[in-house]
Amino acid sequence: MNNSTTPSKDSASEGAKDWAGWGTVRRFLPYLWPKDRPDLRWRIGWAAFFVLIAKIVVLTLPFAYAGAIDAMAARGDEAMWVALGLVTAYAAGRLATVIFDNVRNIIFERVGQDAVRQLTEDVFARLHGLSLRFHLSRRTGEVTKIVERGSKSINTMVYFLLFNIAPTAVEMVVVAAIFYVKFGWEVVLATAVTVASYIWVTRTITEWRTKLRMQMNDLDGLALARAVDSLLNYETVKYFGAEKRELERFGSATRAYAEAAIKSENSLGLLNIAQALIMNLMMGGAMAFTVWGWHEGRLSVGSLVLINTYLMQLFRPLDMLGWVYRTIRQGLIDMAQMFRLIDTQIEVQDAPGAPALVIQRPTVAFDNVVFGYERDREILHGLSFEVPAGAHVAIVGPSGAGKSTIGRLLFRFYDPWSGRILIDGQDIAEVTQESLRAQLGIVPQDSVLFNDTIGYNIAYGRSGASQELVAAAARDAAILPFIEMLPQGFDTEVGERGLKLSGGEKQRVAIARTLLKNPPILLLDEATSALDTRTEQDILTTLHRVSEHRTSLAIAHRLSTIADADRIFVLDHGRLAESGSHSDLLRLDGLYAEMWNRQLAEREEVLDEAAE
Repeated sequence: MNNSTTPSKDSASEGAKDWAGWGTVRRFLPYLWPKDRPDLRWRIGWAAFFVLIAKIVVLTLPFAYAGAIDAMAARGDEAMWVALGLVTAYAAGRLATVIFDNVRNIIFERVGQDAVRQLTEDVFARLHGLSLRFHLSRRTGEVTKIVERGSKSINTMVYFLLFNIAPTAVEMVVVAAIFYVKFGWEVVLATAVTVASYIWVTRTITEWRTKLRMQMNDLDGLALARAVDSLLNYETVKYFGAEKRELERFGSATRAYAEAAIKSENSLGLLNIAQALIMNLMMGGAMAFTVWGWHEGRLSVGSLVLINTYLMQLFRPLDMLGWVYRTIRQGLIDMAQMFRLIDTQIEVQDAPGAPALVIQRPTVAFDNVVFGYERDREILHGLSFEVPAGAHVAIVGPSGAGKSTIGRLLFRFYDPWSGRILIDGQDIAEVTQESLRAQLGIVPQDSVLFNDTIGYNIAYGRSGASQELVAAAARDAAILPFIEMLPQGFDTEVGERGLKLSGGEKQRVAIARTLLKNPPILLLDEATSALDTRTEQDILTTLHRVSEHRTSLAIAHRLSTIADADRIFVLDHGRLAESGSHSDLLRLDGLYAEMWNRQLAEREEVLDEAAE
């Protein structure tokens, strides 16, 4: 039994900590270099080969350019042909580097996309594996934004790591050797100092900008979460005329994001100015040194072109260093957030070697179950009851008695603190969750549907169900006549959360979905409480029919809907207060009788008001 605490919100310090030591890169390498995909490894090898060839060509181009300039300075027919040949070679070399770079990208693209796909699938699977407690404590908009940012940053980050930073490091070493041979140690030292200063300034300012960027991410996630929350509750906003309130709530988040974005962009201007100052000081100094060497007769005219071309080639990737560093830095932060989702502790896990649940007699028993959502608030206090196979049992009680908690524990969204929940004598904590939920069906109070077709939502009850089975389930749920009247039939879109359907229609789709699943144990969690009286009676008739030959638990607020149950369990403050049939409980004249009489009086009062 595993009781984890509520996940805390990601903080900037956590992101920085995850980045330190490049631990995130090490986590990602198995996705980039998968053991079971030799074809992807070959692609990485060929991409590296084309990177090397392109870099060799790039490093030889300045010599061709400088040689052409020296040949032109010499004049003469022979010099003209030499210069012409070198210029042609220079142009051909530039074309070749473009071809090599694009062939490299074509080869590597499948590697990057496959790594992104595998990681996002792992995150998605993890999110579905996490407990209900996690999803209730996190905003859906924030979680989806983390996955979106992380997946988008991976390709760019990997590209820069493999095809920008690594080749640039090699190029700097080669250029240093060339400068030493051609111009002496003074130019090498000046170049090294300039590059080191450039990198230090870039890293220092970018670290500052990263904190601003993380604030932007948090505010961006907050704004998105508020927008999603508001739009999902569109009807509630309209009911209370709260459009201006929602706009102000959303606007406060967007204004805070805008201020953070302004600071971030202004800091980018400062970074660009600092980088340009260092780079141009080096460029001007190196060219002045070459001009002085030409004046002294030690260097040729082409030497000026040579050193200028090499510095331009060297500073071109360095000029992007700030952007590259920020991209990699932000990519690592975004990936670290994804890995934190993967690392989030799973509260409810299968026991090692857990067998599948096998049911011969679908009995359900709670054996001295103690549970609460938080340690300081206990909901169920040693609850015990048993539901015989094939029985229709109801669970009732005042609000907050723990009725809905029973359903969540039965589906094992949570594990009890102590006690056991048994199905056919088997502890559900000792069997696989997949096999447990395969034997359970539910018609919830709020039947949330996928934003897809009616046919898709019904077929969701059983993977691979044929159209004939879907139609049969719709017929048994008494919704087939309604579907056949629709112009698009089963292909009718139900809208976000099924809002294009009425409450009764949504409930019938949920019933059909559960019928298609055909479970031996059925949970009816206040399945008619949100419906009008006429629709409720129609749905109850359907539910009674589908409950035959199944063990069913009906969690109800309106007692009239479960008066015909074989047995009724009355909960009060998480304890079993009474049990028996409807007539037995009325004769007992306890809590159930009090609730019954109160609801009866309320109904008579409503009828009297209607008659007046």
